[in-house]
Amino acid sequence: MFKAKFKEAVICFKAGRVTLPYPFQPSEVPPKFRGRIEFDARKCIGCGGCARVCPPRCIVIEDIGELARITFHLDRCIQCARCYEVCPEKAIWPTDKFETATTDKSDLKSEMLIWMSSCQRCGRCFETDNAIDKFRTVRWRGRGPGEESKHGIYPAGPPIELAKPEPLVREEAA
Repeated sequence: MFKAKFKEAVICFKAGRVTLPYPFQPSEVPPKFRGRIEFDARKCIGCGGCARVCPPRCIVIEDIGELARITFHLDRCIQCARCYEVCPEKAIWPTDKFETATTDKSDLKSEMLIWMSSCQRCGRCFETDNAIDKFRTVRWRGRGPGEESKHGIYPAGPPIELAKPEPLVREEAA
């Protein structure tokens, strides 16, 4: 028995140190690692796609009058990055930070408020700067409606030649 333990000790000493000095030195993160999520409230349009696809339901959206409160419960997050994949404005993205250990659970809760208002006539929600408006201002810079761009794309649709309207009732020959 002593001989077997001695062999094992020799093998361990030959190998040297096999562990990482993790708490004292940060470990390297592999490329495309999905870590803790971060968000930018200025990019968010409040569509709620992130909350719909989140498997552990760690993203909660609440309507508070003209505001929408989006709460991220990072203690429940499984770092699947589905919210990142579905966000049209890329307001959420995974980082390479993976440490979520804390003594205070409120450190793992983040909130952002987005101003959302509703139309006085129809009641539908709207936002002042829409993602579609951003696209139009960047894409059609300096071109008016009906003018063809250099790619052959018309901002307001191609010019339409209207045909003469046909009568709705047939005239019978006498």
